[in-house]
Amino acid sequence: MSSTQDIDALIEMMAKLPGLGPRSARRAVLHLIRKRALLLTPLADVMQTVAATARECLNCGNVGTTDICDLCTSEKRANGELCVVEDVADLWAMERSGVFKGRYHVLGGTLSALDAIGPHELRIPRLIDRVETEGITEVILALNATVDGQTTAHYIADQLETRVTLTSLAQGVPIGGELDYLDDGTITAAMRARKSL
Repeated sequence: MSSTQDIDALIEMMAKLPGLGPRSARRAVLHLIRKRALLLTPLADVMQTVAATARECLNCGNVGTTDICDLCTSEKRANGELCVVEDVADLWAMERSGVFKGRYHVLGGTLSALDAIGPHELRIPRLIDRVETEGITEVILALNATVDGQTTAHYIADQLETRVTLTSLAQGVPIGGELDYLDDGTITAAMRARKSL
């Protein structure tokens, strides 16, 4: 048995994270080991806690530690606006910008005929239920400006067009761009310049 087997396993696991390859993972693990008391042990403890407590919000799909997240339970956010995003990273990007004060709905992806992802594989039926039961007056489609994102936006617009005002993000979001990679100013400009569908 190798004397570095556990360290190699940690490097291999870290290399599976987005943005980290084998070299970056090795550097990160070496840094964590060197700062064991300051970083590695607390990180391991927090990761164990998050692994035991993290769950998806039953209402919107956000990630938190309760069945219904803080955004869904906040009365301040019950303003009739519902922002639809592809995934939790997009929700967090919108929250980081601080421009949106309503509630969210995370689809969990986009429609894709090639990958056999239809409306029922996403949280589209739950979105329609929420529009009907939560007093939603405006649905803002903040989907990524990709082919699948726009296809999904058009599908949702067709499903909701007579029930609610529909808007989408406007200028500032480049074609092919993803919300998680945009700066706060770009998200703010796009949110303020949204347009009717």
